[in-house]
Amino acid sequence: MSKVWFITGASSGFGRALAEAVLARGDRAVLAARRREALEEIASLYPDTALALALDVTDADARERAVAEALERFGRIDVLANIAGRGSLGAAEEFSPQQLREQMEMNFFAAAEMTRAVLPAMRAQGSGHVLQLTSIGGLASFPAFAPYCASKYALEGWSEALAGEVAPLGIRVTIVEPGAFRTEFAGASNMRPAARIDAYRPVIEPVERYLYGSDGQQPGDPARAAQAMIQAVESGKPPLRLLLGSDAIGLWETKRAAVDADLAAWRSVGEGTAFPGAETKPVGG
Repeated sequence: MSKVWFITGASSGFGRALAEAVLARGDRAVLAARRREALEEIASLYPDTALALALDVTDADARERAVAEALERFGRIDVLANIAGRGSLGAAEEFSPQQLREQMEMNFFAAAEMTRAVLPAMRAQGSGHVLQLTSIGGLASFPAFAPYCASKYALEGWSEALAGEVAPLGIRVTIVEPGAFRTEFAGASNMRPAARIDAYRPVIEPVERYLYGSDGQQPGDPARAAQAMIQAVESGKPPLRLLLGSDAIGLWETKRAAVDADLAAWRSVGEGTAFPGAETKPVGG
């Protein structure tokens, strides 16, 4: 049976690739982006199965209207793909408080609230799948990406908890963690810091050269990423986490090894902090 997808950020990058892939395979899709006209090229090819909507994912009223329009048109939402997001690059101290909040609003709160807007329909259906596009930066943080990684870490933690809550209701959650792909991540929409502090230049400049210098040459193919996401949705045992790209997988393996090394070196110190004779129960019950 064909599925109904609701895809945010569908005008470019991962969102566009996913929209094109699901429509080509015969599924129906709600394509959402800030500018509806940016979606027309795709939607015009599938007049019966595509619905293009103008949506600012940070606007609560707009989110509710979009979900209502989707349900009115297609009657259900089987997959919510929270793809919309924004990057940032700079030292943590260089960003203004407003910029920090904007980063969290776009990458965390908007995705969380979009999910909450769709969950009632999925609960009523007794089925559904939520794809949360985070990043390898949601698992491993590194210099020059503090605001971005913070927003993605937040969505990771929220989504992992959500997965356990909705699984008994027939709803699945998959967190998608790409490495470097040929999207607009390094383009004009990437947030630049409000200030420039020279003391951080030796750390930040090599990262700038890496990100902006490799734009358009990244190894990851968004179309192949879209197929991987579809495969996860179609799986009888979808993963909680789907890492995309050998660079992402390699970084995660390096991070895990570092965490394991710290744990081994400091385990006895951590375990020695309980009251004598206290019973230890698993966190969370």
